[in-house]
Amino acid sequence: MLQPLVLPKRSFNPFPSFLRNGLQTLQADFQIIFERDPAARHWLEVLVCYPGLHALASHRLAHWLHRCGVPFFPRFISFLTRFLTGIEIHPGATIGQAVFIDHGMGVVIGETAIVGDYTLIYQGVTLGGTGKETGKRHPTLGQHVVVGAGAKVLGNITVGDHVRVGAGSIVLRDVPSACTVVGIPGRNICRGCNKTFQPLEHHQLPDAQAVVIRNLYDRIEQLEEQLQSLRPTLTNS
Repeated sequence: MLQPLVLPKRSFNPFPSFLRNGLQTLQADFQIIFERDPAARHWLEVLVCYPGLHALASHRLAHWLHRCGVPFFPRFISFLTRFLTGIEIHPGATIGQAVFIDHGMGVVIGETAIVGDYTLIYQGVTLGGTGKETGKRHPTLGQHVVVGAGAKVLGNITVGDHVRVGAGSIVLRDVPSACTVVGIPGRNICRGCNKTFQPLEHHQLPDAQAVVIRNLYDRIEQLEEQLQSLRPTLTNS
């Protein structure tokens, strides 16, 4: 006797995996604001009045369309986002979860840029290229990176995890993990593992120019002391 054909039951999931992952990422982007911004006090205020959150949300849609090969619309979404928020993110850029763009006006992120999880980006930051080369031409940022206001990270370079880029710095070379970059051009000031460094404690960033000037003053004082000790000998001769 033939047994009846029993088909396996399939659970119906109303949310496709990409939509579920997208919602989880947006939730992480939303929650990180309360951890990074002392001015964030109410969820409705954050949801309505934070352009960095709006820019990331629209970028994630544009990036998904870009990966699906949809023409025109990803760039159009990016254009509208720039018009509304002042933040320009190319649809091709890859941005991790829990990224916070604080204030955000003037931020530019290029097509082949990669931004790691839990990165904090301030206003006026550029993650750009250095010419008209093709292929990977924009920087790659690791996780837990802080990029200060007005900083420029340019070219196909790699910035490691837990790196701090000082405000106004111009970074043109690779940066090892757990380092601090300051100055024009940016200089790596390794401080060991600084994973406990708080993102908002900008006063702990070293002043490379002040250190150099202090060293010059100390050297001048040493030379003056040596000259004073040699004067009697020179006078007698």
